[in-house]
Amino acid sequence: MRPRRRTEDELLLQRQDAEFIHTDPWRVLRIQAELVEGFERLAEVGLAVAVFGSARIPAGTELYEAARETGRLFAESGFAVITGGGPGVMEAANLGAGEGGGLSIGCNIELPHEQHGNPYTDIAMKFRYFFVRKLMFVKYSEAFVIFPGGFGTLDELFEAVTLAQTGKIRRFPIVLYDSSYWSGLTAWVTERLLADRKIAEDDPEMLMTADTPGEVVEAVQACLRGECDHAHHRADAAL
Repeated sequence: MRPRRRTEDELLLQRQDAEFIHTDPWRVLRIQAELVEGFERLAEVGLAVAVFGSARIPAGTELYEAARETGRLFAESGFAVITGGGPGVMEAANLGAGEGGGLSIGCNIELPHEQHGNPYTDIAMKFRYFFVRKLMFVKYSEAFVIFPGGFGTLDELFEAVTLAQTGKIRRFPIVLYDSSYWSGLTAWVTERLLADRKIAEDDPEMLMTADTPGEVVEAVQACLRGECDHAHHRADAAL
């Protein structure tokens, strides 16, 4: 069996004792370079929405086509579409954005087993460090759209919710696609976290659900017009 390739994140996060004197300072410069490149390439993007979801969704499936349609509708509404740049839901949303005449952006990530970038992006970047990539999603997106997915999708979802809950960013639209898929999670948030007073009374309102691509786009646009309780962290982006 071929040995697993170690990523830059793994090398950065492992304890290295005195070795860090020779390696970590150089990684700081590499991190700085990734930040600068991301800022330079995305600073003039304008209105954009980030779409997340499973990389394991095959082309042609109902969920793939829903993500594709969502990307197309956002593009036709004047939004760029930012994804993780990989296959599955990400590919579908990027494809749809291009079909809608909009800007399609992919922010891929280095993984132990290479994740290939999809061919439907106008701007394609590859990051070594998860936290740099995450910063780009939050900084340059007006909303997060969360399609069904696994641990990576949940990570992006709860990071956004945590940043909003703690006031690190102003609240902005977070839309969960397919209410039946997310029903167990949203029920647990209300029936367990809220009931046990682990979160505030209005925290569950951060999670909206939608069951069609049209509903997703409408929900985001309504929030950016100030017609919901989600004030965006980039106030100048309101429609």
